[in-house]
Amino acid sequence: MQTYLVGGAVRDELLGIDVKDRDWVVVGATPDEMLAKGFKQVGADFPVFLHPKTREEYALARTERKQGRGYHGFSVYSAPDVTLAEDLKRRDLTINAMARDEHGKLVDPFHGLEDLNARQLRHVSPAFAEDPLRILRTARFAARFQPMGFEVHPDTMALMRRMVDEGEVDHLVPERVWQEVQRALHEQEPGTFFEVLRDCGALPVLIPELADDDTLAMALSALRSVARHDTSTDQRFAALLLPLSAEQAITRAEAMKAPNDCRDLARLACHFKTGLADLSSSKDATASALLELLDYADLWRRETRFEALMQVLDHALPEDLRAGVHTLQIAARAAVGINPRELLARGFKGKALGEAIRAERLQRIEQALPASNS
Repeated sequence: MQTYLVGGAVRDELLGIDVKDRDWVVVGATPDEMLAKGFKQVGADFPVFLHPKTREEYALARTERKQGRGYHGFSVYSAPDVTLAEDLKRRDLTINAMARDEHGKLVDPFHGLEDLNARQLRHVSPAFAEDPLRILRTARFAARFQPMGFEVHPDTMALMRRMVDEGEVDHLVPERVWQEVQRALHEQEPGTFFEVLRDCGALPVLIPELADDDTLAMALSALRSVARHDTSTDQRFAALLLPLSAEQAITRAEAMKAPNDCRDLARLACHFKTGLADLSSSKDATASALLELLDYADLWRRETRFEALMQVLDHALPEDLRAGVHTLQIAARAAVGINPRELLARGFKGKALGEAIRAERLQRIEQALPASNS
């Protein structure tokens, strides 16, 4: 039985990047032997075990064979006679198909170190084409390593285009696509992820609303502006969909099975983009128009979400609309904090109470606006 450190840990060590997770491959062992050594089996589709002390993952060497369409169409073979080279050959990119043995010696049957030095993302073998998810993974690695000069190798890009043309991407389930998109939004250069999808033809399949060149350019400009700051997934997703209408944003978020917070912030960002454009076209921002936007955002119950929305708009909107963001923030500060109990004590209740609260908010906004314009 031989144990090898594999994949990202080897790659990142060679790149001088801090290694966060370590994965291991075990050659020449059976599940019973692993269990006898105190490992706990966690893999349902193939034998993966947790080390009894470190809790790191140890997988028995395996091969895979394509049996159907999409991500799940594989049969897995794992047995003591599977070699390390056979296990590494099933991996996606050469830079992820390196290993170190128990003595620290590099095992590199597919020239991953050469591609690492050449800053190339190259597929290991034609088996890459059997899993369409690898298109998204390659795009994500391009987004991660773009600041270091990495690019998708022309041969791999050609293979990815062929996979798209053959309809493989059509069989990806939305949940898996969303997982890759979510991760990509937090990579070093998230815009590169979507550019690679565009270049291989996958973007019109996965996010058709962004396929137009001008729309994509606006989306990536907004995303990159927001990603330069310490922002959350929902904020980055909202920036990505900012060129769309609110209705388009909702439709795309739901089709991608994005979480509700991502869907809602994208909807709000697109709605406010239009609302602020309308405000900028008028001579003065009226208190009623500002209050209508604050109501739409449900500021009164979702103040934290409103602050996240303002961050997105302030970073991502064109400069001519950012003054409206500032005005809206002033209006929000003025309108919050009304105490309904005081109005109840003055005899307002029911519908009249709601009208009184609205009137008070309007008055406060009107009083705050001249100060903001002075």
